[in-house]
Amino acid sequence: MFSTIIQAGVWGFIGGLALLIGAFIGYYINIRKKVIGCIMAFGAGVLIAAACFELLEQAFIWGGYDSTILGFVTGVIIFTAVNLYLSSTCAKHRKTADKSIVEDYNENGPAIAVEALLDGIPESIAIGLTMISGGGVGIATVAAVFISNIPEGLSSSVGMKYMGWNKKTIFGLWFLIAIITGLSSLAGYTVFSQFPPDINAATLSLAAGALLTMIANTMIPEAFRDTHEFTGLMMSFGFLIAFVLSKLA
Repeated sequence: MFSTIIQAGVWGFIGGLALLIGAFIGYYINIRKKVIGCIMAFGAGVLIAAACFELLEQAFIWGGYDSTILGFVTGVIIFTAVNLYLSSTCAKHRKTADKSIVEDYNENGPAIAVEALLDGIPESIAIGLTMISGGGVGIATVAAVFISNIPEGLSSSVGMKYMGWNKKTIFGLWFLIAIITGLSSLAGYTVFSQFPPDINAATLSLAAGALLTMIANTMIPEAFRDTHEFTGLMMSFGFLIAFVLSKLA
């Protein structure tokens, strides 16, 4: 039992650690925008599959239609409201690493950090929740969170470096967020395991709704801007791989 609790925290930390990895890449390496767009499109496909085949499917098993639908709609509304607020505070292009297209780019880096924390917490709680049934962690969910976080951390480091933030501050911030995601996953396994199945179902579907809304509002538009015809190709491969992972787990 104790080892499982540790695993829950570690898996959540691994998902958040991708933000730090992305920040290192963005800070030190000049990557072509098309490559970043392909990664983002691939990550979008992985996230869609994870939301469908791990989060929503398990939510329905635990809570049926009512809890699943209620949680999903709540997640969509919450993330839409957050997205509108961040877009109104100079964060409209917070998923991009191209400062040439962003107005008031000096606000972009911190906005990404705020958003990463807001959508990272439910994602990480969902990772912990996938372990409650005793079948191990949802590998597709971990992979989806990890892959999608890399371009997010990458984009942020470009903005923060452009603002003049030193590397210790940038990397320290993302390491702190990775710790928070680990703790959130830990809470998903320990705290939420004490709740009724309907609550857990609503929480999983809330995370799924938030993820799908984020994908549609930010990841796909940014991926398409840089990859165009390859967006659907990369997203489809990401979806397929995550689907296979969800069935192998």
